[in-house]
This record gives sequence, structure tokens and C-alpha cells, in this order.
Amino acid sequence: MPLPACRRSGHVVAPYAPELYRMYHSALPQHPIILIPTRLAAARLPRKPLADIAGSPMILHVWRRAVAADLGPVVVASGDREIADIVEREGGRAVLTEPDLPTGSDRIHAAITALDPERHHDAVVNVQGDMPMLDPAAIRLALEALADPETDIATLAAAITDPAALTDTSVNKVVAGFADPARPARALYFSKAVVPWGEGPHYEHIGLYAYRRVALERFVTLPRGVLEQRERLEQLRALEAGMRFSVSLIDKARLGVQVDTPADLERARELMSAK
Repeated sequence: MPLPACRRSGHVVAPYAPELYRMYHSALPQHPIILIPTRLAAARLPRKPLADIAGSPMILHVWRRAVAADLGPVVVASGDREIADIVEREGGRAVLTEPDLPTGSDRIHAAITALDPERHHDAVVNVQGDMPMLDPAAIRLALEALADPETDIATLAAAITDPAALTDTSVNKVVAGFADPARPARALYFSKAVVPWGEGPHYEHIGLYAYRRVALERFVTLPRGVLEQRERLEQLRALEAGMRFSVSLIDKARLGVQVDTPADLERARELMSAK
């Protein structure tokens, strides 16, 4: 059996021993932090973090739901002073990062490095800044999957019920064999294609991540993978490097609208104004 993720380095493995299990049976991180990476320069919907929804900028809706998860500190990581000012005026905490960082993973790594040089926090939960209706329980669900000591990174998925979504290349799919849908499964692949082949359910990947701190630090140092570049999916970098991804199923209704386009924004406004 491999060593727990919190003790692995590269691909080093060790034989299973009862004392190892006893030592690491409680692998769930005890001091998580939630980071919300965001920026104004979104390609399809510029300045979307500040888009008004039911009287508040979208980033504040996301921040409030992350706080409601009650897991630990919540910090917005942004390359834009304007976003940070809005969060801080509301009483939240923000950290400025370099504006030209290429990915959300790079942004949260820069943020946790600046915020916690003494390494108090042993896990980082990455909540996307464009999910204003996210159920706080979904954030807790992702983190809970790190109770498996072999898991490096945990994420979420939802069953695809719309045939159009199944063939839509903007809907990212995850391949995982859920022997029990109530329990996390190992993510085997991510793709924009319809995978796997054959009859049975297909799952949409939800881009919310819980990283062990050491896994995040390793991930951002890895070179871009061959499959990552081909599929244009950052998650594949971790799989190609032998890191273990866990995925938990969630009812998509608990995620609300992920705002990527003007149409998504209008839908979110309609739903949240009706409440």
C-alpha cells in the first residue's frame, strides 16, 4: 500500500504496516483555509467578479457562501486592487497577487505562500469566484474526501442528464468508477470528449478543489503534461505526474449557476432575485 499522500515524495511507496495505518488513519487536514482566486480580466465576461447580482457584486456572494461553510479562514486572492477593496469594505479578507499569473492554482499558491509562511494551514480549498449560488455544504464535501490518506487533491462532479451537455466541449467530463455514489471515487481521467464509452452515467467535473498543502506545492512546480496540453485541462497534469485525485458526487442543483457568459449572469440574477 502506498504511503499516505501527506508522506509521499514523488513515487516513493512503502509496504503497508498496521502502525502506519494507526498513525495516519486520521488524514483529514485539521487547519484548512478557503481561497477564492479571481480577476477582472475574464475573457468571456470581463469584470464579472463585480457584476451586480441581487444588489451585491458576485464576488461577495461567493465569499459569503465560503464563510458559511465554516471550515476556516476565507480569503479572496486577486490580482486587482478593486476587487480586494470591495471584499475588505464588506469585512472580508483579501490578498493581492501578481495580476498575470496564468491559472487559479498559481494564484492560490502565491496567496497561501504570502499569507502563511509558517505553514499553519495544511489544506487549501480553491472555490471558484464565479459560483454565487454554491451550497456551502459542497465545499465541506470536497474537503472531507481528504480523509483518505492516499488522496492528494479532491474535487466534485455531477451527473450529466442533458444530452446536449454530454456532447458540449465546454462541459468538462471526469471518468470515475463510483461503486457507491455516496462515497468518493478515484478520478481516472478528465476530458472534453464523451468518456467513457458504453452505457452508463457520465459526470461533469465541477472545478472546486481541496488540496493538501504539500500537494498544491508540488502541483505548481510540475511541467505541463502532454495530455494537459492536448485536452487543455490543467487537472491532467496531476494525473500524469502520478498524483491521486478523489472525486465526490453532488447534486448539480446545489451548485447553482456557474457564471461564464452574459446569459449565465442573467440566469443567476433571475434566480437570486426570486429568492
